[in-house]
Amino acid sequence: MNTYCPKAEDITRVWHLIDADGKTLGRVSTEVANLLRGKGKPEFTPHVDCGDFVIIINAEKIKVTGKKELQKVYHRHSGFPGGHRQETLGALRRRRPVVILERAIRGMIPHTRLGDRQFTHLNVYEGTKHPHEAQQPKVYELVG
Repeated sequence: MNTYCPKAEDITRVWHLIDADGKTLGRVSTEVANLLRGKGKPEFTPHVDCGDFVIIINAEKIKVTGKKELQKVYHRHSGFPGGHRQETLGALRRRRPVVILERAIRGMIPHTRLGDRQFTHLNVYEGTKHPHEAQQPKVYELVG
């Protein structure tokens, strides 16, 4: 008896459309990370990219609980002396709201070449407009 291992050409990919309006950041991120990895599929294999494509709209309307808007801090460093920069979630939301979802989801998929490839299947947009109508995305309803 042999163990089935799917090949890249055997995988069927679906386009999912998620509306983040009023949804909690962590709940959306975990669902999207699972869709990108393909963990809900019966043929899921950890070392094969068998995930789906995901489109997220209304990224600027994502909800966080508690005082995270003021207390959650994002850090980055340019690599030069004195190059450490930090920004609160509220400031980042005003400047680039798409990055909040992208960073949360990126942290939940593997930090490998496979994870890099899976992350390219994510498309996050402000507002309700997106250029992927030709792919006929299916509306994905989040639980909770």
